[in-house]
Amino acid sequence: MEPQKINKGDRNKIYFLVIVIAALIGTNAYLFFKDRKQSERFVTVSAEKDKLRLEVEKIEVELDKVNALNLDLNDKLVEEQKLARVKIEELKASLEKAQITQVELDKANKQINELKTFVKSYNEQIIQLQKDNLFLKNSRDSLQNTLKNISNKASNLENENSSLNAKVKTAAVLKLQSAEIIAFRTKSSGKKVEVTRSSTAEKLSVRFTVIPNEIAEKGHHNIYLRVFDPAGNLLADEGNRFEADGQEMQYSHSIFINYNNDNSTYVIDWANPKPFIKGIYTVILYADGNTMGKAQVELR
Repeated sequence: MEPQKINKGDRNKIYFLVIVIAALIGTNAYLFFKDRKQSERFVTVSAEKDKLRLEVEKIEVELDKVNALNLDLNDKLVEEQKLARVKIEELKASLEKAQITQVELDKANKQINELKTFVKSYNEQIIQLQKDNLFLKNSRDSLQNTLKNISNKASNLENENSSLNAKVKTAAVLKLQSAEIIAFRTKSSGKKVEVTRSSTAEKLSVRFTVIPNEIAEKGHHNIYLRVFDPAGNLLADEGNRFEADGQEMQYSHSIFINYNNDNSTYVIDWANPKPFIKGIYTVILYADGNTMGKAQVELR
């Protein structure tokens, strides 16, 4: 049997089918690799966007840490942080877009690197600010301690001075060295005669000396007398008042003496506004607001 011959027309059809099949296979292969490449590209872009978002969040966290320190930032640092946060919001918005080009990704990456550099410099400034604040605090505390010590020393000195002044004032007080009282009457001739009987006594004469005192003020000193009768009654006028030993008192009589620390003897005569009675009369002397001493005399 002889092989069947294929005519020219059939041969051309076969060639055409082969070409079509080859074209289909090529097209499918092209589309397959194209889809695969686009899929890989999508995955790469998505991963890069996530990475950039994370970097932006890290930068924002660093700025939040600064605010948590509650530092008193100067105007320059405040303004720089505001600008950085504006840039962060812009980047966030850019990275949230569904479609983003490589150019946009590269731009975002560049801006993030700039922000990283800024945050590093910003943190260095904050650290320096903390050091400066600590130095100022330590200096202030040291100054306060110094002022407190000075104040304490001044207060101690003031107390010491007050105490010393009080001691000097106490030491400068005039005190009686000796004192005696006699009763007397005056004759018609003017001569004073000492008496011991209450019925004949007219006045009391107080004769006294002062203990030598180098630091006592020289010159005039007002001497006050308080005279008590045998019954303990003060013999004084209501209007005669002075202050001594921290309280106001009535006095019977007062005079000035000229004190010169020279062992002088001073005499004060006092007339009783009432008749003398039998018993012991007591006289207390005061000078410069302090008690000098006392003396007594007994009348029969």
